Amino acid sequence: MPMPLTSPTGWCRALIFDFNGVLADDETPHFRCFQQALAEQGFRLTAEEYYGTYLGMDERTCTAALIREREGRDDPLLLARITQRKAELFHASSQAHRPALFPGVIDLVKAAKATCRLAIASGGRREQIAYALSGTPIEQDFAVIVSADECAVGKPDPAIYALTLKLLNGREPRPPLIRAEECLVLEDSQAGILSAKQAGMHVIALATTYPAPLLSEAHAVLPGLEGVTLQQLMSMTVRSSR
Repeated sequence: MPMPLTSPTGWCRALIFDFNGVLADDETPHFRCFQQALAEQGFRLTAEEYYGTYLGMDERTCTAALIREREGRDDPLLLARITQRKAELFHASSQAHRPALFPGVIDLVKAAKATCRLAIASGGRREQIAYALSGTPIEQDFAVIVSADECAVGKPDPAIYALTLKLLNGREPRPPLIRAEECLVLEDSQAGILSAKQAGMHVIALATTYPAPLLSEAHAVLPGLEGVTLQQLMSMTVRSSR
């Protein structure tokens, strides 16, 4: 259950975005590169399996599960090899076809920055995030970016959101500490939703990657961010808490 809110307006002090599938429209090339990196090590993964059997896992967690199923044990070196290869493949892909930002992202980020702190908490590589943001109007608008390079524990573990909040509270100027229940997270996956909720945060899901019925653990679900305001997002979480 979402935490009770003390005020119907103005409660959000930190707006935290997942990156892939929330800010950047790049989930399809991510999955194709992931498939190829796995295939090069003898693993087969279909879209149906990834979005079905392994629903709720990010790429690292899914890879670790595949390795355990085949090898009967964890293999950190193989996990690192697949993860690195996938990053290389996606880097080449994004150089050829730069990921676009979703409609509505720029307007929401620019408006929200005036009233709350902004952050990114993503299981993607920092290099990939920086490249996708470079040259865009929102490149400098995030106070904190936490990627897989800073947090090795993947979603649905809450570690990445806990670290993001810690770093936000460490930034100058330092107003009263932001509490977890004053954070609003935008996610596109079951793993991300569970991660944010376990960190004690409110979460709204975007049905950009998975169909809305699979995102029902979120406090609200939207098709996307086009035309959406921070006030509307806050109101949705207020309604869900009643």
